Amino acid sequence: MAVLVVKHSALGDMILALPLLRAIRQHHAGERIVVLTTAPYVELLQRSGLADEVWADPRPKAWQPLKLWALLRRIRRGGFNRIYDLQGSQRTKGYYRMLGSPADIWVGNAPGCRYHIPDPSGPMHISELRRRQLALVGIPDPGLPDLNFLHGDIARFALPTRFALLVPGGAPHRPAKRWPAAHFAALGRHLLDQGITPVLIGRAAEQAEISIIQAACPDAISLCDQTAIADLATLGRVAAVCIGNDTGPMHIIAASGCPSLVLYSAESDPRKVSPRGDWVRLLQRPSLQDLSVADAIAALPPFRST
Repeated sequence: MAVLVVKHSALGDMILALPLLRAIRQHHAGERIVVLTTAPYVELLQRSGLADEVWADPRPKAWQPLKLWALLRRIRRGGFNRIYDLQGSQRTKGYYRMLGSPADIWVGNAPGCRYHIPDPSGPMHISELRRRQLALVGIPDPGLPDLNFLHGDIARFALPTRFALLVPGGAPHRPAKRWPAAHFAALGRHLLDQGITPVLIGRAAEQAEISIIQAACPDAISLCDQTAIADLATLGRVAAVCIGNDTGPMHIIAASGCPSLVLYSAESDPRKVSPRGDWVRLLQRPSLQDLSVADAIAALPPFRST
C-alpha cells in the first residue's frame, strides 16, 4: 500500500502543510508515504521524517514532453492507492487528467474526483481548507506546525542572550508588502531601549534594506544571507519576539513558537494565508507606508522571557 502527497511550494505554504503530512502519516500508518515536491523543499521534507520517499518534480514545461511523460510514468508505477493533492493548482489538476482521472483515489479539487474539496467562495485560510480536505477521508484536525525536527547551529552567530528578530524583506516583485526600512530601524532602537538587540534576517537580495536599518540603528546585528531554514527555526525558539513582513521566514519563526507580529498591506490577505503558531499577531494597513512605528509597537505580543 502506498500514498502520494503532492505539495510543490511556496515556503510559507510548505510550513503550513507539515501538520497535514503528519496527520496523513498517522492515518496511513504502516503504508509507504511519498511526497512529490519541488527541489527547494526536498531536504526539508526528508528531515521531517514524515515521508518514506521525497520526489522532486521538475515541473516540465509544455515544450518538455519527455520530462512530463517520465514523471507521469513514475507516478503510475508507484502503485498508489491514495493521492492527496495539497497544491490544488492548475498543474496538479492537469496531472489528474493526464493520469487518466483516477477519481476513486484522488483527494483534491480536481473536477470529478471522488473526494472533492471545492474552491472556497470567499476568503478562507489555506489551513482550514486543507483541514476540510483531509476530513473528507476521515483524517482529524492536524493542528499547528511542529518544527522540532529542525535544529541549526546558531552558536556560530555569537548573539547576545536577549534578542529580537526583524524580517524586513519579502518578494522582490512585490515591494508594497514591505514596511519601510526606516520604520524597522526605529523599531530596532525601541527594542534596544528595552535591552533587546535587534537581529536582522534576510537574503542577499534584501541587503539594501538591511543596510539602511543598520545605518540608522548601528547596534543591530545582521545575519543577512547567513541563515538556513533550520537556523531560523532554532533562532525562533529562543528569540524574545519577531517582527516582519508577509514572507516565508515568518512562517518558520512563528511555527517555532516565537511571539510574532506579521505586517500586511492590501497586497495580500491574511485571511487566506498567514503564519500559524502558539502566539501570532497580525497587523494590516492598506499601505504599509501608513503603518506607524507607534502602532507596530502597540501591537507587539508579550516578549518571551529568558
